[in-house]
Amino acid sequence: MRWLAVLPVWAIALSLALAQDKFPAKAVQLIAPLAAGITFDFFARAYADLLTQRLGQSVVVQNRPGAGGTIAAQSVAKAAPDGYTILIVNSQHTINPTLYKSLPYDTLAEFAGIAQIGEAPSLVVVHPKLGVRTLKEFIAAAKKSPGQINYGSAGIGTTTHIGAAFFASRAGIELVHVPYKGGELVVDMVAGRIEAMVVPVAFLLQHIKEGRLLALGVTTREPLRSPLDVPTVEEVSGLSGFQYATYYGFVAPAKTPRAIIDQLSREIRQVTADRTLRDKFAAQAIFPRDFGPMEFDAFIRADLDRIGPVIQAIGATAN
Repeated sequence: MRWLAVLPVWAIALSLALAQDKFPAKAVQLIAPLAAGITFDFFARAYADLLTQRLGQSVVVQNRPGAGGTIAAQSVAKAAPDGYTILIVNSQHTINPTLYKSLPYDTLAEFAGIAQIGEAPSLVVVHPKLGVRTLKEFIAAAKKSPGQINYGSAGIGTTTHIGAAFFASRAGIELVHVPYKGGELVVDMVAGRIEAMVVPVAFLLQHIKEGRLLALGVTTREPLRSPLDVPTVEEVSGLSGFQYATYYGFVAPAKTPRAIIDQLSREIRQVTADRTLRDKFAAQAIFPRDFGPMEFDAFIRADLDRIGPVIQAIGATAN
């Protein structure tokens, strides 16, 4: 009669297996940690539209901005691990564990990687009023007048803050950080009230193309050829191995069944291979990446280990 005791376990297992076979049987909620109308939101909506076509169920974007992305992340970490709630993330995902003294979730333990989809290198950008035309000239000017040149960011602990602080640290220069919370950052940069930034290419692309701002170097191994022609920071400054980029990807609650994670990963990676989407990526100097679940998990762990000491060194904290 012992088989009667295990019958409910078999019933539950069979039910879960059938549910996974039918996934998705309803709409999938894609949580975006930033507001609508920005590049990150463009990613979320582009993937939602194409995934809806592939999955046969609606993929609905929900924007939950605030607290550096931690509000959105917490909502997904605590969601049912059934594949119906997933999170699109960028580099802030691995900045936050060091930036915040305490988080309402564990970045490594409570999320499972689905796929990494892209990486956006940053540009070292200056206003022409500085009178420098090359990165070496910029570094020399900053060393000559320590603490006299300012740089802007989208806020303390954001990728634009960490990128610029990382560059200043490696270059051995002292710059003044001016954090912003609203949309005046670009206005002030173009007006010359902010003199420098380290930002993803798309952030100031049109202003650089039209000559209002100067791009002095790109934070990649290879020079940028499109949509701008920019040499690497390493080759024009001598900062050996300097690299910094914003990554993009998808994660799910950690206990989501592996079969569902793998299914979502396959579909997302197929979307990443879409030629129209790749062309849109290229127009904003975003390089597609094709990392599956285990690769993306390993990448997140490595990025947390790499960026954590940088944040600690500059003393950036939130809350």
